[in-house]
This record gives sequence, structure tokens and C-alpha cells, in this order.
Amino acid sequence: MTERPNGLTYAEAGVDIDAGAALVERIKPLARATRRPGADVQLGGFGALFDLKAAGYDDPLIVSTTDGVGTKLKIAIDTGLHDTVGVDLVAMCVNDLLAQGAEPLVFLDYFATGKLDVDAATRVVAGIAEGCRLAGAALAGGETAEMPGLYAGGDYDLAGFCLGAVRRDGVLPRLDEQRAGDVMIGLASSGPHSNGYSLIRRIVERSGLPWDAPSPFGGGATLAAALMTATRIYVRPVLPLAKAGRLKGCAHITGGGLIENPPRAIAPALVPRFDWASWALPPVFDWLQKTGGVADQELRRTFNCGVGFLLIVAAKDGPDVLAALVEAGEDAFVCGELTAA
Repeated sequence: MTERPNGLTYAEAGVDIDAGAALVERIKPLARATRRPGADVQLGGFGALFDLKAAGYDDPLIVSTTDGVGTKLKIAIDTGLHDTVGVDLVAMCVNDLLAQGAEPLVFLDYFATGKLDVDAATRVVAGIAEGCRLAGAALAGGETAEMPGLYAGGDYDLAGFCLGAVRRDGVLPRLDEQRAGDVMIGLASSGPHSNGYSLIRRIVERSGLPWDAPSPFGGGATLAAALMTATRIYVRPVLPLAKAGRLKGCAHITGGGLIENPPRAIAPALVPRFDWASWALPPVFDWLQKTGGVADQELRRTFNCGVGFLLIVAAKDGPDVLAALVEAGEDAFVCGELTAA
């Protein structure tokens, strides 16, 4: 090939191909550790294969989800706390799959940045691999994009994509089976998860506290560490109940909180009636509410308020389902019931 004098290179334009290759080599063992039946994880190809028969499915429906982490990433970028956002990314996708009764099978990620920091990116992907391990999904591939001029410096964004499967007769919610009197069981969250962080950052700004201040509500050595607590992944305790036909519906409590999300899993003729006194508002939400002067309704339609995932079960099955969840290590509690609209 002809050498051109004063010719520009991709690296001089701000994209370091060598750094991208180094990142791939670092994350290969992380991905391999997420192998599962149906997926033999090998990074470097142009696509990922999955064998549904090897995973035990003969007549499945495929369910797909995509999501991100939102402005929680801004705290990670500002503080260097990159280790949990990967878990958040997986959780936001696999918990949505779970709400349909589906088993997470394959996960892919998209990491976009202005200047690739291999060490920081490796920490992010390590979190993604850990999330996949917790969810039982294979980290089958992804994409890293270095885009100077579009992202400033070390800023980055994440997107996740998950593919799952569910038996044709196991799709949730089962709206035609729901009745007034069905109970709602809440599974405790670990904090705000990955929602409401634009409001959270405004509240922290109003408080005047720096990110490295001691957490005023516990949960971490610093305010930033407490707010970076990873989103909980509910696949292990809930999927067996879904596969056994014990659930009539599930709701992943994300943006829109406890006001907007439950109706998505409830028949049109019914409404959720929460017993707001049946669980204590976790300290992080109490602090956010008092510091930000947030009204109850605004709090409930922005945050999960301590309920990260919601199950709908027949009243007669409530005690057994609750016992199974507690035995699985969940902080679970009856938090309301369905009533006629």
C-alpha cells in the first residue's frame, strides 16, 4: 500500500483500535464464565448462536428486551464507581423478561464512549458478567464504540439487549385468570435501582453534600457508594414459581414507580390497592423525600419505594408463594390486593 506524507490515522482522529482489541482480550474470560446450556460463549465472531433445544425448549415463544442504566451513569463517571452499573444494565433487561414469565438466555451489551478507558470499561463489563451469572444468561457478545466528538472525554453510555424464552402456555400476565381479591406480594428492592436518578442528582445538589460525604441514610461508606448499590435481579427466586404456574402476573417496578408499572400486569377490570403501611419506606427514600420535599404521589410514581418486583397470586396460594420466596432468601411481603375497577 502507498504511504501518504502527512497522512492522518484513526488514532489521531481519536479512536484507538488497539485499546478496543485489548478490552476484548480482557473480557473474554468474563464472558466465558457465563456459559450455559445452549450457549458456548466465544467472543470475536459476527453473531451469537443459541440452541433452544439444548436449553430444554421444544415449543417456546421468544421474548426480547432492551434497556439502559439512565443518568445513574453520571454518578459512576463523576466518582469512578464503575463496578455496579453492569449489574444494573443486566437487571433492567432480565427483570423485564421475568415479568413475562420468560427465562433469560442470552445477553448483549453496547458500550459507547468518547475515549476508551480499558480499565474502567473492564470493570463495567465485569459487572455485566456478574449480572448475567446471577440471571443465568450467557454474555454472548456486544459492541464497544469509541466516538470522540459525540461523547466528552471519559463519558460513556450503556445499552443492554436480552433474549429469553417462555413456554407457550406460560406467558405472563394471565389476565383472564385474575380476580378481585388476588394478593400482591412485593419483593424488596436494594434502593432506587436504576430509576429516578435525574431527580436524585438534583436532590443531592440541593443537600449540598459531596459524593464522598458519609451516607446520611446508610447503605454505603459514602453517599455515592450508597446510591450506586446495584439493582436486584429476581430471576432465581421468581422463575421457578412462574414455571410452576403459581403466578398470575408480575410487574418490574422501574420508571413510573408503583403507580405506573403494576397496571401493566393487571386486567383492565381490576386495579391494584396497596396497603402502604404494610412495609416500611427504606431510609434512602425517606431521605430523598425529606431533602427534596417530594410529595407522596410523586415519590410513588418516580421510585420503587422499596418494592422492586411485584407478584400477583391467588389469595389461596399467597401463603405458599410467600413461604417459598422467604425460603429462597427474599425479603417478601404481602403489600396489597386487586380490587374491582
